[in-house]
Amino acid sequence: MDAMNTREMLGGTELREQFFAWQCRIRQIAMREDEGRPAPGMCPSLLTRNDEVLADRIITLIIRGAPEESTDFFRFQVQKTHDPKLMRERTLTFLQSTHFHGPREFSDCLTASFGENSILATDLIQREKCILEFKQFNQGYRLNCNVERLELGDPEHEATLWHNRCFNPNLSDKIDILKFTPDWLVSGLLAE
Repeated sequence: MDAMNTREMLGGTELREQFFAWQCRIRQIAMREDEGRPAPGMCPSLLTRNDEVLADRIITLIIRGAPEESTDFFRFQVQKTHDPKLMRERTLTFLQSTHFHGPREFSDCLTASFGENSILATDLIQREKCILEFKQFNQGYRLNCNVERLELGDPEHEATLWHNRCFNPNLSDKIDILKFTPDWLVSGLLAE
């Protein structure tokens, strides 16, 4: 491997580490200070590769590399009680603890859920690529992503579905959950 390729790989790794550290910090604050409401930095703009805006804001999740433990916790909370307030309180307690303390524990992807038969989700799946632009605290990232639909039973699908059900217990199994995998070598910081 030549020096140029090594430099590019390190740049991608550094960008990934910075992004997930930033995401964890934003999510810790949202869980501890704003009752879990999605902060601006969790809700990127969604653009085509030609910078056409497809959505001003979508809510994304970051998923642990091994999501089974947190998925089991979320599933248990939803199935344990029919009291949405109690479910939300327990989920927030879990997310406020150490869940977001290890940025390296998260997978490379982000996920987002879309309503059943979403035209936007269908469009994204057909395009296979998009750009997510995240901004908060005078910092921003522009991520060039590959897009794919997650199937029911996929660990990242289950993690997203059960997490979201803790905040919306009536969420249907028929929603579309998409996975956004950044190409770190062609992504970067947003200019201020």
